[in-house]
Amino acid sequence: MKATLEPGAKTQLVFVVPVEKTVPRLYPESADFRAMPDVFATGFMVGLMEWACLEVLKPYLDIGEGSLGIHVNVSHGAATVPGQTVTVDAECTGVQGRRVAFKVTAHDGVEVIGAGTHERMIVPWDRFVARVNEKAKQAGVAPIPSLDAGA
Repeated sequence: MKATLEPGAKTQLVFVVPVEKTVPRLYPESADFRAMPDVFATGFMVGLMEWACLEVLKPYLDIGEGSLGIHVNVSHGAATVPGQTVTVDAECTGVQGRRVAFKVTAHDGVEVIGAGTHERMIVPWDRFVARVNEKAKQAGVAPIPSLDAGA
């Protein structure tokens, strides 16, 4: 990771919510989820917040590095319907070694729908994939493929 990453680095991500990102589609295997209204799912909102944080980090990563979400503490206080545009603001609030903290806020054009904090860990993908594949081997499941060095 480049030493130039500092608190204050930020971005804004804009996303139009499709019906595929609503609660019934979060885990279609769950009859309870399928029975809920078509509103933006909390799980997808959290993913959108993580995506915004990835965008903040992108210019600061070295070749072969990526980041993993390690902590999420967000509220989801308002419903958003398909077709509405969600804007996520993500700002780096701290860097401790390879650990990076963010403030995140999501707004749907009418009101704030979610806000909180998120942390990511910068990792070399080759070492991460090796560790995960050792776990896969122990579990008797298929390994994950290696990542492109530029990912």
